[in-house]
Amino acid sequence: MQTSAPAGVSPDNDVTSSAAQQQLRLGLDLYKQGRAADAIAAFRHGLAEAEKSGTESTEIVSELHSKLGNVAAASGDVGLASASYQAALTIAPHLTNCWCSFGDLHLRCGQHQSAIELYLQALRINPRHWAARANMVQALMAAKQYLVAKAILIELKGERPQDARIHHLLGKTLFELNEIGPAIESFQEAVALNPQDAESINWIGALRQAAGDDKAAQQAYAEAARIEPLIRRPAARQPAEFRVLALYAPFGGNTPTEYLFENAFFDTDTLSLFPDRDYDTAALGENIHLVINLVSDADQTGDLLPLAADLVDRFGLPTVNHPRKVAQTTRDAVAKLLGGIPHCRVPQALRLKAGSDHSEAALEAMLPFTSSCLARPVGTHGGDDFEKVEDLAGLSAFLSQRADHDHYLIEYIDYLSADGHFRKYRFIFVDDQVLPYHLCIGSDWKLHHINTDMAHHAWMQQEEAAFLGDAGAVFGQAQMQALHDIRARMGLDYFGIDCGLDRDGNVVVFEVNASMLVHARNEGFLYKTPAVERIKSAYDAMLRKLVKPR
Repeated sequence: MQTSAPAGVSPDNDVTSSAAQQQLRLGLDLYKQGRAADAIAAFRHGLAEAEKSGTESTEIVSELHSKLGNVAAASGDVGLASASYQAALTIAPHLTNCWCSFGDLHLRCGQHQSAIELYLQALRINPRHWAARANMVQALMAAKQYLVAKAILIELKGERPQDARIHHLLGKTLFELNEIGPAIESFQEAVALNPQDAESINWIGALRQAAGDDKAAQQAYAEAARIEPLIRRPAARQPAEFRVLALYAPFGGNTPTEYLFENAFFDTDTLSLFPDRDYDTAALGENIHLVINLVSDADQTGDLLPLAADLVDRFGLPTVNHPRKVAQTTRDAVAKLLGGIPHCRVPQALRLKAGSDHSEAALEAMLPFTSSCLARPVGTHGGDDFEKVEDLAGLSAFLSQRADHDHYLIEYIDYLSADGHFRKYRFIFVDDQVLPYHLCIGSDWKLHHINTDMAHHAWMQQEEAAFLGDAGAVFGQAQMQALHDIRARMGLDYFGIDCGLDRDGNVVVFEVNASMLVHARNEGFLYKTPAVERIKSAYDAMLRKLVKPR
């Protein structure tokens, strides 16, 4: 191995030190000066000198390899870093810090299980090694080993109760274990130790919102945004391929991203939007390659979508789900937008303003259809406050329960199958693809996968698995064309549809928007995993396609 000392620098003149030792010290000094490339050259030169002399101590040679690995890792040269750590540990397997650094490298590269194994090697040498335990927690969380992560974090918290980061990580772990109360307490402890911890404050806001404490949630979101307008999350694997700016409505409906952004290959800056704030797009857009608009519920976030649209226009960057297109996805707007598509039945929808006359006579005069009516408050999803009423008296009574709220009145289209079961299909549209996500089968018209009896009926699971494996065998050419026509009219990059098939084979549209959940929690329905992964792969491919060189 022939190398030369870095240009413009000289080793020290300590005649008692070997050439390898001098290059080691030189490399460390160069790295402190920010001269990583020169430091790498010095370490390599030191290794060459050690090889030439043949008498250098194992301690110095392993230190040269280890420090070379550290600088290479910091410089993004994963291959050199990995080879250097392996060389150091081969000749000096007792180097606890080197095992830990090797684990850190695997963690940065998204190799969570191998990172855990490397941290355990460090802990076999020194069971109290702080960095190995603290960093292993992050690998355990990424690998969804939350109970083990919790146990380690409680141990670390006991040793360093003033470490705000430990409290924050414990809060996230407790959330994943559905221990919501203790999670909030941990985030509060983190904020008490570090009042500038915007991420923990955001978590408090999200958990308060989920618990229905809207006032506390709004206060938390606003405080977090005041401290740090951007929530920055690095890619799971470094270096990141690019950086995205995600626009987020802290108190409205957003595209769920827990799964879509999982193990992300891109850095993410998340910007919470507030209607009364001004935003410096020049600063926020620095080093951004793509904007992802997560604000997805046109009913809940109508006041934010114009602001989001203005920001997107000012950024001038490729954008997923332009806010102006999302603004056209209210239930009544979608009913009009999708009308006239062959082999597709779109229920008529009427928006009834709060305070409107909902007497039987008024309803009879305004309703554009005579069939059964589906009624729900505007801005709601799922099965809560959502009923099918058969007559005007029942509809009037339902509306009177929340007379101060806007309501949707939606035509009911029967989609009962010939075998006496209802079937609701969900597709996810990603770029130009239409991908199946799930099928719900049940005996009631109001279907949700979580409240069906599918877990206890093998034939239902087999039918869903067959649909996910070959949606075209269920939705024929005409029905698939209807779905593609829907995709074209919606004009969104990413969204979903819940629909059925009537007995004539028409697609019956229930709901179309960008707020639909895609997740990988398929316990009991593992056959769903390949379909879910196809959606994630298509989403990743779409982002890569949209990014333009800058």
